[in-house]
Amino acid sequence: MRLTLEIWRQKNGSDPGRFVNYEVEANEHMSFLEMLDVLNQDLITRGEEPVAFDNDCREGICGMCGFLIDGQAHGPNHPGTVCQLHMRFFHDGQKLRLEPWRAAAFPIVKDLVVNRSALDRIIAAGGYNSVRTGSAPEANSILVNKVDSDRAMEAAACIGCGACVAACPNASAALFTGAKVTQLALLPQGQPERYVRVINMAGQIEAEGFGHCTSIGECAAVCPAGIKLETIAQMNKDFIRASLKRRENAPPLTISKTTSPYA
Repeated sequence: MRLTLEIWRQKNGSDPGRFVNYEVEANEHMSFLEMLDVLNQDLITRGEEPVAFDNDCREGICGMCGFLIDGQAHGPNHPGTVCQLHMRFFHDGQKLRLEPWRAAAFPIVKDLVVNRSALDRIIAAGGYNSVRTGSAPEANSILVNKVDSDRAMEAAACIGCGACVAACPNASAALFTGAKVTQLALLPQGQPERYVRVINMAGQIEAEGFGHCTSIGECAAVCPAGIKLETIAQMNKDFIRASLKRRENAPPLTISKTTSPYA
């Protein structure tokens, strides 16, 4: 099959960038990234700069790959990543537009590659256990009910690809953060730091410049790991509880005539 690719080319973060059209020959058995490999080999042969795109395992596990295909995060085959997308989903003569994740918190590095380290900093703000929980316990020493364990495992499946941010009209990282909060909030080992964690991670979302969640649901629709919107609800519930606990433990407010705005 012969395809026309309209690809966003940008040398670096300060370059204005533009769309460039390319013709490429592919077959239906190729993955989408293999098709781009063929294009890049042709460009190198002609002495042109190859298209930069992120990839690693090419098995939908690592979360490295990802860009917009005709405005859809990871393309039309949901759930799944770009590396799991095959050319049989397209037809001969089709024209496709490829562009990077569009979010202020994901600055463009080059072409289809963006810097997603903002997600790493959200994790560093609290998405872990720092208290000593000991080595792996005997299976029945800490009982976790089936519903909670299943929900925790489902949330832990997030690969941090950033598709949820790119698909959200507000460029919100709520689904990603909700998954990371939920996977620990539902397990006994996550309880000691549960409310400090959600406050710190929510604060980091704000600091990174992500937008606010308005529950549109596009994030869950494109998530290759199938993370559910209920993880956002879990995060919001924990955040409200954490805020109330912080208010309860705060020292009483004293207003003097020198500090009161109504004096």
